[in-house]
Amino acid sequence: MVEHECQISKEACRKARLARDPRFDGQFFIGVCTTKIFCRPVCPAVSPKEENVRYFDTAVQAANAGLRPCLRCRPDSAPRSYAWKGTQTTLERAKALIDAGALSGLDGLSVEALSERLGISSRYLRKLFTQKLGTSVKHYAQYRQLMFAKQLLHQSNLSITQVAFAAGFNSIRRFNEVFKAQLQLTPSALRKSRGQLGDSERRLLQPLAECGQVTLRVQLSFRPPFAWQQQYDFYQLRAVKEMEWLNNNLSYGRSFSLNGVSGYFDAKLNGARNAFDVDIVLEKDSDLCQLNAIINNIRRVLDLDANIYQIDSALSLIEPLAPLMLPGLRLPGVWSAFEAGCRAVLGQQVSIVQASKLLNQLVLTYGEKRLIGEKQVTLFPTPEAIAKAELTELKMPGARKRALTALGQFVWDNPNADLEQWLSIKGIGPWTVAYARMRGLSEPDILLCGDLVVKKRVLAQYQTEQAATDKSATDKGLDYELLTQSLAKQVAPWGSYLTFQLWNLS
Repeated sequence: MVEHECQISKEACRKARLARDPRFDGQFFIGVCTTKIFCRPVCPAVSPKEENVRYFDTAVQAANAGLRPCLRCRPDSAPRSYAWKGTQTTLERAKALIDAGALSGLDGLSVEALSERLGISSRYLRKLFTQKLGTSVKHYAQYRQLMFAKQLLHQSNLSITQVAFAAGFNSIRRFNEVFKAQLQLTPSALRKSRGQLGDSERRLLQPLAECGQVTLRVQLSFRPPFAWQQQYDFYQLRAVKEMEWLNNNLSYGRSFSLNGVSGYFDAKLNGARNAFDVDIVLEKDSDLCQLNAIINNIRRVLDLDANIYQIDSALSLIEPLAPLMLPGLRLPGVWSAFEAGCRAVLGQQVSIVQASKLLNQLVLTYGEKRLIGEKQVTLFPTPEAIAKAELTELKMPGARKRALTALGQFVWDNPNADLEQWLSIKGIGPWTVAYARMRGLSEPDILLCGDLVVKKRVLAQYQTEQAATDKSATDKGLDYELLTQSLAKQVAPWGSYLTFQLWNLS
């Protein structure tokens, strides 16, 4: 077996796998020499002897070592880890695009086109994958396709042809060939193995109501803890009628549009399995070509790939804020950076309640209404719709209306522009761009120092500490700018999480 170094120490890996610690799920994989399979740390199978195992950073490395994924713990369903390292390196951005299907399907990019999008040469991109992952760009992309297909075969009632199409294969014959060669069994044989699943897993396979041409249910895992009640409350306070819905069973759903495909999802916490059971409804069969990207974005919106134990540990070191930190609090994302930007503009200098009213009016007036299956939903307005909108319905200053329509025009003209370019728009400042990055792109290191709630909470805690240690201290003794500069360095790369922790206190 080819040995690969694992960033986590062998002793830590050993303890985590023997304890089946879900906090390490997806952060490393266990290769078993005797059975030639690899598993997640939470695998329910009998733990192998230490001398018979090897540890790998990624599932791809384990596959390159000649191992097959375990059919019991299903490594394809593990939370991912690359989005969690705090910095958006070139390799991580490349993996994120590939995982979302950038190289697959009829419209898939070439390696050269992907490299251009990343701003590097194709030679350098190939070198990165070879050095860091021990595999080629195309082999990594193909393996991710197979893992996504395997997840759908296990969890959904999609036909094998639909699964192949959703995973980005252009022919069923090619899908069968690659699947058998890589995983050493056929898609139909894998699907038959579902009969060995437990009752809770079989419930995922119950057919959904006939509410659309394409309906499926998947289980999306995360690493505990998860403060879902607080995230649910955050969504509920800012929800848009007919675009988002929250039920008494703490489920969250919303409509979406992505690359020309529209639909909606409902996500319900399954705490016993550290996962969300997610129902997805699409308008038509051909929309399956975007399913991978849709599921990736749902994971981002719910922040399921967070290494929350590492984040909480970092926040617990920040005095005097540490005692106020809530374990498991994540980033409640929205569907797109444009939507987040619109929410930020509407929320300038008004209360959350007033901002929510403005947002609901905007979506009600300019959002497209769709009947998807039996459910009437409203889609968030497109940049084109906002660019052409008069916004007479919105009771807010004219300057803010002009900023909103200008943002729509800019994003309509420049859909792939970096968010920093929004600063060229009159009325769009650093706070709006930072908010869009934090909620629309889920960037982890955005400490919104200019936010009034953040400023109030930070000053209150540091002034209390100062008063306790220096009886002669006054409010003037704190320089907020210097304080937040120091705080931003201390909390990096998890500034966004501190922002939401401070917001949660209010």
